[in-house]
Amino acid sequence: MIEILDHAQLERARATGRLVGDILHAMKDRARVDTNLLDIDRWVKGMILEAGAESCYVDYAPSFGRGPFGHYVCTAVNDAVLHGKPHDYRLVDGDLLTLDLAAKLNGVAADAAVSFVVGQDHSSRDRMMIECTERALAAGIAAAGPRARVGDISHAIGTVLAGAGYPINLEFGGHGIGTTMHQDPHVPNSGRRRRGFKLRPGMLLALEPWVMADTDRLITDSDGWTLRSATGCRTAHSEHTIAITEHGAEILTRPS
Repeated sequence: MIEILDHAQLERARATGRLVGDILHAMKDRARVDTNLLDIDRWVKGMILEAGAESCYVDYAPSFGRGPFGHYVCTAVNDAVLHGKPHDYRLVDGDLLTLDLAAKLNGVAADAAVSFVVGQDHSSRDRMMIECTERALAAGIAAAGPRARVGDISHAIGTVLAGAGYPINLEFGGHGIGTTMHQDPHVPNSGRRRRGFKLRPGMLLALEPWVMADTDRLITDSDGWTLRSATGCRTAHSEHTIAITEHGAEILTRPS
């Protein structure tokens, strides 16, 4: 299903996007050495419920997961990159943490992710990898517009990632979003220009470049959800929800 949102729905999408951006900004600030991942999940739950919103994750049970996710935010540490299930773990100096959050407010969802290094022990390789996903995200957003195609976005993202020397996994990527969290079209993190679905004003897309330092192969953790690099290498992931407008792409998930 591909949804085209009307003006009223787009206004609600902007409110949802601000909420998601604000929560991620707050969690990035609060995630310090010795912070427990379960505390981050509890803090996110409180902010979602206080805003009158609902989680897209708690009851989420797709075919690739083991039962309902059961938590409010994805917390992926170091070699984990996607669907990181919060567990009893306290962050240490130098951990590379990715927070991925989707919530729904007034019937419209938004989805975003941010990666950062905890504490003071910042590896230059980690910083470069995170910055690469951020550049790829910016390139994908710049390529989006009412006359573009999905392949234009994928090509822009993949050019940045591959140009930096990172292998690219095509199993998981960006996606349509709207009144539900995951919709068509799939937006892979590499592709060919002028191919795929033609974008239209009113569409929402969640774009999410992610990489693993030296592999494109994922393995599933024993929790049935967390996806890790097959080699144990570090990972990074950046994501925004955007709205396609008559004039280009509007980022919805920036913090207010």
